[in-house]
Amino acid sequence: MTLTSNSLISDEAIEQPRSALPPQADPQHFVEEVGLLFETTGLPRMAGRVFGWLLISNPPHQSPGELATVLQASKGSISTMTRLLEQIGIIERVSLPGQRRDYFRIKLNAWSELSKRRMEQVVAFRKVAERGLLLLQDEPSERLQRLQEMRDVHAFFESELPLMLDRWEQFRAQPPADSP
Repeated sequence: MTLTSNSLISDEAIEQPRSALPPQADPQHFVEEVGLLFETTGLPRMAGRVFGWLLISNPPHQSPGELATVLQASKGSISTMTRLLEQIGIIERVSLPGQRRDYFRIKLNAWSELSKRRMEQVVAFRKVAERGLLLLQDEPSERLQRLQEMRDVHAFFESELPLMLDRWEQFRAQPPADSP
């Protein structure tokens, strides 16, 4: 079986041999690439694989069993990773009328919400740096440089990130250039 953007299909059903597809057109390659990207940010590779599949899956909602099959992972791993992605705020659990099982999909506005959560982290880092500076206030300036940089960069992001988020909301609210 092979991953496709529509679902699982047999290798025989693919019109073009996989080797003829450029790597970026291969869903398995894309899912793995997202997994590796997540890993570089300190998150589990499998969380990235789940997220990667949810980005391209059709339908956009997938059951834990479907995720386990497509990603060739245990149901326990899928359960752990979907719980993590829900906590981060980039996927959500949904139910469908007449269905007993839960499904997962990318949460609408996930990136804006994630940026807002990052803002909380920026503020927390700035405050910690300020407490460290108070702790070392009588020390030579060379000893304070690391804490000062930490405070300054986070204070800068604290002042700029809300402005960027506001500009993003304005940009997103604009109609596309080709619409009347």
